Amino acid sequence: MKQAPVVIVGGGWAGLAAAADLAARGLQPLLLEAGKQPGGRARKVAFAGQAVDNGQHLFIGAYHHTLRLLKQFELPVEELFKRQPLHLTLQHPQGPKLSLRAPRLPAPLHLLWALLNAQGLSTRSRWQALKFGWRLSRHKVMTQTDQSVLALLRQWQQPRELIESFWTPLCLAIMNTPVGDSSAELFLSVLRDAFLHQRVDSDLLYARRDLGHLFSEPAMQYIEHQGGEVQLGRRVLQLHIEQQQIRGIVTGGGEIRTSQVILAVPPRAAAALCESHPELAELQQQCSAFEYEPICTIYLQYPKQVQLPQPMLGLLGGLGQWVFDRRLYGQHGLLAVVISTGGKHMRLTNAQLISRIGEELQNHFPHWPAHEQAMVIREKRATFASRVGINSQRPDNHTAIDGLWLAGDYTRTNYPATLEGAVKSGLQCATLAHRAVHTPRQDAFS
Repeated sequence: MKQAPVVIVGGGWAGLAAAADLAARGLQPLLLEAGKQPGGRARKVAFAGQAVDNGQHLFIGAYHHTLRLLKQFELPVEELFKRQPLHLTLQHPQGPKLSLRAPRLPAPLHLLWALLNAQGLSTRSRWQALKFGWRLSRHKVMTQTDQSVLALLRQWQQPRELIESFWTPLCLAIMNTPVGDSSAELFLSVLRDAFLHQRVDSDLLYARRDLGHLFSEPAMQYIEHQGGEVQLGRRVLQLHIEQQQIRGIVTGGGEIRTSQVILAVPPRAAAALCESHPELAELQQQCSAFEYEPICTIYLQYPKQVQLPQPMLGLLGGLGQWVFDRRLYGQHGLLAVVISTGGKHMRLTNAQLISRIGEELQNHFPHWPAHEQAMVIREKRATFASRVGINSQRPDNHTAIDGLWLAGDYTRTNYPATLEGAVKSGLQCATLAHRAVHTPRQDAFS
């Protein structure tokens, strides 16, 4: 019967982060992933003979845990991303274009200057945005009890024009939850981390590699180089628990004995593993209670000369919300259009959705030729729904079982569902497991 000091169940970003950190500490962890490739909901897929992502992601400078881990993998981080000071442009097909650009000033002055000088907004909207930013910077925008982002914005007298053309697209991008349902507590947490500490925290980091080459594959290589082990296609069927302590896990290939297990799987999978253990009934209920929001990513391959004026644009007035130029990946003419949360687009067939998005891009860029190929990726449970009150429902890294830890973006990170939240949670569990290994119970394998 095999033994391992720590077993990580799940090879998404949380599991990979936990395994990499433990491997760096010399614990030789064993990571088991049910799928054929690591990465979880942030992985690479094939399209038109090239690697793309199952969902287009944007990193920001405030992703300190993720960036630190990439440096630990000895990757050239400054070459992996195109770093750009905050510059958001949102445009209607026929109408005004909203542009917000942050100068190289210390935080939070860079935000205040950007709001005051935003183009495409009325004087009243700029003034109200500036007042909101000023109060945020003075830590005066707070919620005694959680409320929706929309209620918060109305409370702070943000005009309808500003809510519709700026705050709503930003909220959807950050939260993947409608502005009328999104947790203001989580939204404010992201805004504070991005804008109130260092200017570079609000930088936009456009990846130059797909997510597999950027994180998942280097993480696997690092774990194995440090003496850990990664097994793909290995599903965990059961937890072995005795006397309130983890004793091992059961797979199709038999049992693996261990005194430390990090569950780094989605909530539904965690709930299934907890189901047969009365001690984990509360955790099972917490994980089962999560609701989800979808994300659709539509890839359109145009002739190679087609490109956006900047790496990312916001699209107003249609189904498409953000469009990314994959030229930075060396994929010339390839665009990725993102639609967050549910809506009428979910009732369209893939062919209908491709046609609709193609028409919208044609309205924005009439001189473009028609696209040549297209693909739709629908992640129906892309993220948990970051609705009002969600923080009080999220589980902690600790569980009721000694030696059993829970990792994932849905744990209590004070972030919505983000890659940074997943990495942060994985690292927290690694610290807890490492500490437990070095202060083991005497009856760990008795």
